Amino acid sequence: MSEPLDSTGHADDAGCYTIRLKGHLDSRWADWFEGFTITLEDNGETLLIGTVVDQSALHGVLRKVRDLGMPLVSVNLVTPEQPDVPDVNRSS
Repeated sequence: MSEPLDSTGHADDAGCYTIRLKGHLDSRWADWFEGFTITLEDNGETLLIGTVVDQSALHGVLRKVRDLGMPLVSVNLVTPEQPDVPDVNRSS
């Protein structure tokens, strides 16, 4: 599945991403991930949520994760919620 292209012929890569790491990230690293919200989850994982301007910026964040030596669990683009669609199979 390919990305939609913008008027320059490049994929529009800006967006909000969630990056899940195995282990808890110490609070002293918050400045290093400026612009990202850091959430320590009960399951022992860290969730980073933030917006990047393009794929290059995303790779920069992922390099920081690599440099920390923390295992990367997942990287996901957060898509806006779809509007509520009426259920046509629902009986009244």
